[in-house]
Amino acid sequence: MAGGLVVVLGAGVGVWAAGDGGGTPAGSAADRAGGASVAVSGDPAPSASSASPSPSRSYALSRAPRTIPAVRAHTPARGPGWRPAAGRRVVVSDGDLADEGRLVAGELGMTYAGERDDVRAGDLRLALNDDEGADPESYTMTVRGGRVTVSGPSDAGVFYGTRTLKQEVHGGGTAPEGVVRDEPAKPRRGFMLDIARKNFTAGWIEDRVRELGDLKFNEIGLHFSDDQAFRIQSDTHPEIVSPQHLTKAQVRRIVDLAESRHITVVPEIDSPGHLGAVLAAHPERQLRNARGVATRGAIDISQDASAALLDDLLDEYAELFPGSQWHLGGDEYQALTVADPEASYPQLAAAARERYGSGATVADLATGWLDDRADTVRTHDRTVRAWNDGFLKGTSVKADAPLQVAYWTGKEIGARPPVDYLSAGRKVVNYNDEFLYYVLGQPQTFVYPTGQRIYERWTPRVLRGTTPVPARYDDQILGGTFAVWCDLANSQTQDQVAAGIRMPLRATVQKLWDPGAPELTWAQFKALADRLG
Repeated sequence: MAGGLVVVLGAGVGVWAAGDGGGTPAGSAADRAGGASVAVSGDPAPSASSASPSPSRSYALSRAPRTIPAVRAHTPARGPGWRPAAGRRVVVSDGDLADEGRLVAGELGMTYAGERDDVRAGDLRLALNDDEGADPESYTMTVRGGRVTVSGPSDAGVFYGTRTLKQEVHGGGTAPEGVVRDEPAKPRRGFMLDIARKNFTAGWIEDRVRELGDLKFNEIGLHFSDDQAFRIQSDTHPEIVSPQHLTKAQVRRIVDLAESRHITVVPEIDSPGHLGAVLAAHPERQLRNARGVATRGAIDISQDASAALLDDLLDEYAELFPGSQWHLGGDEYQALTVADPEASYPQLAAAARERYGSGATVADLATGWLDDRADTVRTHDRTVRAWNDGFLKGTSVKADAPLQVAYWTGKEIGARPPVDYLSAGRKVVNYNDEFLYYVLGQPQTFVYPTGQRIYERWTPRVLRGTTPVPARYDDQILGGTFAVWCDLANSQTQDQVAAGIRMPLRATVQKLWDPGAPELTWAQFKALADRLG
């Protein structure tokens, strides 16, 4: 049958397709359902070294694997599938995949044999391909003749293929015969953790990194500075650090673990608001109104020394967090929440006029502050984002064009709809506070988000409330982030947080990885999550 065209009518028909069935269009109904397909075979037969039988009419047509997130396309075939076993090898075709090979070998109880060209029965082979122009996070996984090959254009894609395989064989399962072709819909798939208001142990954070990696997330954000605490060791300003904090050695272990899972750690030092812990050690930088009353959490952005203090910290932590992404905060600067900022804060108004001209406002000065901090971070070759309410309306000074919008709410003063940012050409990361905010203690109007509501009602285009933005903006929406905020820190233990976010994380990544409507019902999806652990 080599090189022939075989029409596969279904599992009950006594014909089968040799090879990987690559003629089925990726993402077709047949792929996704594991049903009828058209297969073209042009691959050589399995080598004689394989101890597993060749596909025959005795095998049912394979079904697509059940994983979280779901694979985008599966071409079914007939054959025994694959299971790991002690003594079987993980081999790589490129030394750059050694870390991925060692990791999956240890997870599956196999032997890592390094870079090899020979073929043995039961092998799991990891390989880089030359698929130019492909999504670097894409991969192909071929299960044929008792062996598995996972290939991709980058080590990240290969890693995601090993995550699919790990789920397939979980609990003694079998990776189904056939070919998976998979890639994410969105390039930014994140989880953000507020460690400023609540102290989380390094071990707990590391456990979340492992969980996120297995689910194909690629970001973990650490909001480590706020009014309540500053939670990471500082060498330039040790006076600002809270008693309970992560050491730099602990952070480096977290960063290294995240890198091994192709996860970027995204730091956030929020400013010019939410700086209470820093200002407790530097009261001379505290913003005060015309009556001399301190404004909670706000730094006085009219002072050059205030900018120098923040830039010290940004430069210091750029070394600690080498990833490509950075969050500047920029939200809820209390000087802008009063009826007349220029009258309430004359020093800010004077600084604005001195820097930007006679008609400049406090909002112009705050926008300039954000742009200056972005310039500081960009000297370290980072891509920068800020909260949407840091992009102020009606200013003569404009936020830098490359600044990405972390869209979280439409409830701020002077709120603008998401389309305002998108129509201006900005790229956006979705942090929708009505779906993706897990706020401890459920203050104000917040309620703990459920995985079911995310799974059934949210998509990356639902940036605010429950209404999606027009489809023409989809490419500007880079992805989304599920966020844990610790407003009432003692409302839950960190173990309760882990349990509470378990299903919301899985629902979120499903919607970020696959743009289509999920095939499984919520009950089926939850049962799958419970089975996979």
